[in-house]
Amino acid sequence: MTGVVDPVPPHPAATITAGPPPSLRTADWSEIHGLFALDPGAIHLNSGTVGAMPHAVLDAVDRVTRQWAGGLGDVYPPGMYPDHRAAIAKAYGVDQDEMVITHNATEGVARVIHGLDLHAGDEVVTTTHECYSVLSNFNLLRNRFGIKLTTITLPTGYDVRAEQIIELFEAAITPRTKVLAFAGITLFTGTKLPMRALCELAQRHGLTTVIDGALLPGMLDLDMRAIGADFISCSGSKFQCGPLGTGLLYVRNKIHPEYNPLPLPRFWPIISTWYPMKGSPPPRTRTSLESDNMGDYLQSAGSASIARGAGLATACALWDEIGRDRIERRIMLLAEYARYRVAERFGRDAMYSPGADRVLKSPLIAFHPFRRPEDAWNVKKIHEFTMRLQREHRLFTRWTEFDVPGSPHQHYASRITTHIFNDFDEIDKAVDIMAGLAAEMS
Repeated sequence: MTGVVDPVPPHPAATITAGPPPSLRTADWSEIHGLFALDPGAIHLNSGTVGAMPHAVLDAVDRVTRQWAGGLGDVYPPGMYPDHRAAIAKAYGVDQDEMVITHNATEGVARVIHGLDLHAGDEVVTTTHECYSVLSNFNLLRNRFGIKLTTITLPTGYDVRAEQIIELFEAAITPRTKVLAFAGITLFTGTKLPMRALCELAQRHGLTTVIDGALLPGMLDLDMRAIGADFISCSGSKFQCGPLGTGLLYVRNKIHPEYNPLPLPRFWPIISTWYPMKGSPPPRTRTSLESDNMGDYLQSAGSASIARGAGLATACALWDEIGRDRIERRIMLLAEYARYRVAERFGRDAMYSPGADRVLKSPLIAFHPFRRPEDAWNVKKIHEFTMRLQREHRLFTRWTEFDVPGSPHQHYASRITTHIFNDFDEIDKAVDIMAGLAAEMS
């Protein structure tokens, strides 16, 4: 497959600072690379599945684990993470009463979906490109309560535009629609959906918005409130590089009309030991002041992994010190270079990820590596390709599966993901290795 590629500088170089930097805010990227517990013989291009933990995060988990091992202290108050939640919430533009530290994005989105006030005949609009944890939980509600689930298949390819996606969602909304659910960034093709525009669409129709934001924290300089969503469930161990088994959940708990003027949706905080045992919580606020602490209701769920919570808070603090705006620029610069190199070696037509519309670009890049088009639906071949990259070259990528409009087959793609611990030389080496192996297997 061939195609014209956009001109991109052939090999951007990182800025080198003279002498030790005064802080991580001005540290060279090679020095920041040294913060991570990485195998020096491997190339990690799969942060879309799991990031690499910094040494400071590992140290925090070990220190707090030892502090509490065999201890006789009261484990419940620290498991509410009041200080961690306040600091993390501030970094993401929200408040402590709207932030929950969860075990992962799957747990967070399940607690949201099963806490929605949905009944037989109510409709949910989502996509076929959602994570299994989203589709399986909505299907459970369909089987249990009789809701209707409408799924749209997102367009794929280099030239996809945001307007196409918005139009598909708008066409799927009916008078019975109650919820709009979508991934902030799809794990399969790496399409960064126009979140604010979709939330504004939902607001015009009076709909509740649920975003699977597993890939958002640690990648984007994110203002969760400004997105305008009601719920955003996130991973703590992907781009945020916290411990495995950590996540973040944003629950809108007050009304800021400039971002979302709709009343707070009726919501049942399931898995809560602080929900009143008698009576009901106060009515939900209609202002920018909270009427109750929804974050506390959701956070209180018995004993918690205090050590993993501390590790996640350490990762978030590290990101704040480096600068979330700086991190986003670096990740996207590396992604742009990787996108250029993939298009150069495999052709634009091989790419499932958007590349022409900057609104839709992310650092997850999915493409078809083989010469024959029909190999795009050969799951055994793409699996073997991914495993050989890992075994023979210590190159860690991922293969993904998704529906393509107009295709009778599900497609399988190779996916690479850039992060701040990567560099341009790694991208060059990885693309060359993938091209050579794909040619051999083609």
